[in-house]
Amino acid sequence: MADPVPPAAANAAPARPLRIALVAGEASGDLLGAALVDELRSRFPDGEFAGVAGPAMRAAGVDAWHDSSELAVMGLVEVLRHLPRLLRLRGALFRRFRDWRPDVFIGIDAPDFNLGLERRLKATGIRTVHYVSPSVWAWRQGRAAKIGRSADRVLCLFPMEPPIYAAHGIEARFVGHPLADALPLQPDRAAARARLGIAAGGEVLAVLPGSRLGEIRRLWPEFLEAARLVAQRRPGLQLLVPAATPGCRAAIEATLAQAPLPAVRVLDGDAHTAMIAADVVLLASGTAALEAMLAKRPMVVGYRISALTYRIVMALGMLKVNRYSLPNVLANEPVVPELMQDQCTPDNLAAALLHWFEDADAVATLQPRFQAIHTRLRRNASASAADAVAELLAPVAAGAGGEAGR
Repeated sequence: MADPVPPAAANAAPARPLRIALVAGEASGDLLGAALVDELRSRFPDGEFAGVAGPAMRAAGVDAWHDSSELAVMGLVEVLRHLPRLLRLRGALFRRFRDWRPDVFIGIDAPDFNLGLERRLKATGIRTVHYVSPSVWAWRQGRAAKIGRSADRVLCLFPMEPPIYAAHGIEARFVGHPLADALPLQPDRAAARARLGIAAGGEVLAVLPGSRLGEIRRLWPEFLEAARLVAQRRPGLQLLVPAATPGCRAAIEATLAQAPLPAVRVLDGDAHTAMIAADVVLLASGTAALEAMLAKRPMVVGYRISALTYRIVMALGMLKVNRYSLPNVLANEPVVPELMQDQCTPDNLAAALLHWFEDADAVATLQPRFQAIHTRLRRNASASAADAVAELLAPVAAGAGGEAGR
């Protein structure tokens, strides 16, 4: 006769699988999330993943309650127009996550949406992680304390970010940058030129005026005129202009039609190939500057925001750095020219570009600096991020899942 089952064991609920909730906004967040889910699944094979996901996260096995595209709203006017819908969505997600009781919630980028959701979930006892720190190094650093009220742990792509959080008693982890993992330390310039049908010895300028129509309207006419001035001094110069979207391509070509320039090729995407193939890159400040640095190309960074926005930012003291582009921030010194606002003129841009075309020693000095930064950012970011999440889950995982809480 079998031994009787103890009453406590008879009444105990079976341990459920670990539950991991995620919300990713836009295509970049979807790709980050998919790589993170792959790494987490290797650590927790029976885990359940659900939330807001795009096609890459769906393919990784995330149960998508909503699509990432529902969060992809840019620009002040667009955000205001969609604000009621976004607030309703965030409220519905909070209630569904609260009832589902995940063992951890991971907000991937989209800080305006995710941090508020994280704060409410954290208040219910659910562990929260924010993956991709907002640019606290550039803007008011007191924002780090606010982020800490939302996230139990912040995962940072850049090494200068965790110390800012530490000053506010917030736990943050440098996990490295996925782009640094994905791109080779030694780019194959010959292969890039062959792919684009460019002669090995020809001079090439890649021009990236931004991935948003507002950026292109503000920057492309200035960038195009600067390229014209450079071409007058460098006969035979070829221009490569990668367009991020069909709408960007239409805006770029409309300006070209009014002010044609010989030897210009507008590409559908393929920005990284264009950068590697180029001798010099002219670009808008942002992630493109990081990508050009990883491609080991000399660059000139230009940027403009609306005059009213600039006056407000400066008057309120919101900007806390005197370096704007990621190569200079990561090097902690001015290694590439930055021409912002009133300095972003065709004459200034052209002079800075010609410096790189005419000074081979300066270009040679730049290469090892970029190589060292690339190596420092190469940390197997997705695996490092998964390790940081797994540490938070360790007490729960030891009990094979169960109710979320501290």
